[in-house]
Amino acid sequence: MKDLSIIVPCYNAENYMERCINSLLIGGSQVEIIIVDDGSSDRTGEIADYYAQKFSDIVRVIHQQNGGHGAAVTAGVYAATGTYVKVVDSDDWLDAKALDDVLTLLYRWRRNGIKADCLITNYIYDKVNARHKKVMGYQTLPQDRIFSWEDVRLSIGKYLIMHSLIYRRAVLVDQAHLELPHHKYYVDNLYVYEPLPYVQTLYYLDVNLYHYFIGRDDQSVNERVMLQRIDEQLFVNKRMIDYYSRVVGSIDRALGQYMERYLEIITTISSVLLLKENSPQSIRLRDDLWHTIYAADEQLYERLRSGVFGKVVNTNGRIGRQVAIGTYKIAQRLYGFN
Repeated sequence: MKDLSIIVPCYNAENYMERCINSLLIGGSQVEIIIVDDGSSDRTGEIADYYAQKFSDIVRVIHQQNGGHGAAVTAGVYAATGTYVKVVDSDDWLDAKALDDVLTLLYRWRRNGIKADCLITNYIYDKVNARHKKVMGYQTLPQDRIFSWEDVRLSIGKYLIMHSLIYRRAVLVDQAHLELPHHKYYVDNLYVYEPLPYVQTLYYLDVNLYHYFIGRDDQSVNERVMLQRIDEQLFVNKRMIDYYSRVVGSIDRALGQYMERYLEIITTISSVLLLKENSPQSIRLRDDLWHTIYAADEQLYERLRSGVFGKVVNTNGRIGRQVAIGTYKIAQRLYGFN
């Protein structure tokens, strides 16, 4: 069995997928690379087949009808045979030295019968035309040992994202039964969020593993694109609200607090985007989002609504909108996202 399965969802990725795949091949026989060609109409499938033929002991290809990012990730997860799973988007790549450090750790765990449900590493915002790259680390977490949610301390605005996580495959498949929605953007939040109740043990390795290439005009995380796709952001946000309300009674306090904070951050982003659009319809959508929280869990609503972020994004009028957007821009500078 391989130590690590790396899933590469690809859709019309001929221009950048080779950089991604080449960075993964360095893992050698410890990894399997599963390229999911999600109904591409360019040379993506041809390139994927070339790698599978040339590196048949490492690379596998799934060709499927277009189902979106969630469908591609789900297909890769269930096809994976490695003990651990990492998703690497086709326009991103992994650092060679950091990948070697990760594989050394996973090999040591296998030799000694050690397993953690989730391995956390750093990621880098590799922004187009940016001279300095923003490294997102988690140095407030314990190091050199497996820990639980009781030990998790993260600063405000910092949370775990898909690019920072390596899940144990059994958590995703056998316990969470992960099934991401098709033809939806922003499902990476669900990939992170929905397995969390099944994560009991975590490990933080302080290496800059993931290069998150950001800043292309057509990217889903581009702010202009996010505004155009706000319905999909709200779909994911509401699914997270529903999921939290269903599981919170069965998880421990520390994990519940983290999941609530994660939900607060995503809801704040959704609300600020709607405020930036600043139309009567967008304000109604913001109010509807917060009503969804109220309908799911009144106590959760009261906690989020009375928090700093909740107060800011629910203040109507020009001044309230300016404060909310200004706070968002400060967070952009601090954390480097679009």
